[in-house]
Amino acid sequence: MSLHTAFEPACESRQDDIALVIASKPKDLGGFSVRRVLPSPQRRAVGPFVFFDEMGPADFGPGEGIEVRPHPHIGLSTLTYLFEGEIMHRDSLGYEQPIRPGAVNLMTAGRGIVHSERTAPELRESGQRLHGIQTWMALPDPLAETDPAFVHYPADRLPRVEQDGVRVTLVAGEAFGARSPVATASPTLYLDLEFTTGAATGLPKAIERALYVAVGRVRIGDCVLEAGSMAVLKPDAAMLVRAEADSRAILVGGDPVGERTLWWNFVAADPSRIEQAKADWREGRFEMVSGDEEFIPLPD
Repeated sequence: MSLHTAFEPACESRQDDIALVIASKPKDLGGFSVRRVLPSPQRRAVGPFVFFDEMGPADFGPGEGIEVRPHPHIGLSTLTYLFEGEIMHRDSLGYEQPIRPGAVNLMTAGRGIVHSERTAPELRESGQRLHGIQTWMALPDPLAETDPAFVHYPADRLPRVEQDGVRVTLVAGEAFGARSPVATASPTLYLDLEFTTGAATGLPKAIERALYVAVGRVRIGDCVLEAGSMAVLKPDAAMLVRAEADSRAILVGGDPVGERTLWWNFVAADPSRIEQAKADWREGRFEMVSGDEEFIPLPD
């Protein structure tokens, strides 16, 4: 039985603070499995977040790794955040930056960028365990065609708030009296919450917000959320989350940026912009990643 069938209707029927529960769907990215939550048939976006994948957890043996070849983006920012492992980012601006647990890679596509995500040779040789979250945030209209950019934030720059049995890392936005240095294009909230069994915390409010359980099991009122599920929360609810096991959850949200079309790696308010990006990639008009001649062809 799927997570959605098992508990979603009961949670929604009993819980005044939860608008919707979304079960992640497994997706194979060529030997590497992710759990995809957004976009889903039930909900296309939460705040600016139009895409939410949990990567792994996956164990790569010696000689194995991820090989996401160069591919394009427009109209969004990607935010990569790892719990375990390492990924090497390379892009058409010339940046080459490994991301490790607790750090942030923030790439703004704007009018267009190309990047790859691979396992570094030394880690491929030894093997590694990889687990983390990748999200896309749609850019607001005034910044949709901005110049592409890339910023890396080391783990020690992100503020952490220690509560009784709960550790909160502010990946983006402001909460619990602290503010993240990660500069987003619109009001954004992104928290990493680590719970010991039985610990509880309230959640900051946002115009739109959702809680995703990556590890363990948490309770909101009468609703128990298992790993791999996202609860879309009602805006004005004063939320208390309690862990029923050692758990890790991600809170995302912020101000919505309006209707968006999402096709492959492209995000735009106007579908004709997607068609232009398709043609630009097909005809080789994007700047490419220096030293990496591979690329992912435009899907059929």
